[in-house]
Amino acid sequence: MKVDHKAHAVILKDTQGDLASFILKVTQQYKTFEKQNITIDLLSYKALNNTDLELFLPLAEQHTNAQKSFVIVADAIDFNAVTEALIVVPSLLEAHDIIEMDEITRDLGF
Repeated sequence: MKVDHKAHAVILKDTQGDLASFILKVTQQYKTFEKQNITIDLLSYKALNNTDLELFLPLAEQHTNAQKSFVIVADAIDFNAVTEALIVVPSLLEAHDIIEMDEITRDLGF
């Protein structure tokens, strides 16, 4: 797993090509990232489906309940079929924009 720290978030990227083990690593190391906004970079996966993305749902809910952003970046999916409980965008730039908007919203008390 590759970890990049950016201005408002930490970007986690799988380097093994195995989604199940990547989710396990993120879950096991969650305490390391729990106080930061998280971006999950899945751009290297070319055959994702919504069931794959829903594996991140428990982490996403836990993180958003803690008032932090959890954004998944994937471009090989049907965005209209993604559950509303997940934030999924097609690029890292859009993930950064979502996190900035979330931070502004939280700063304003909404």
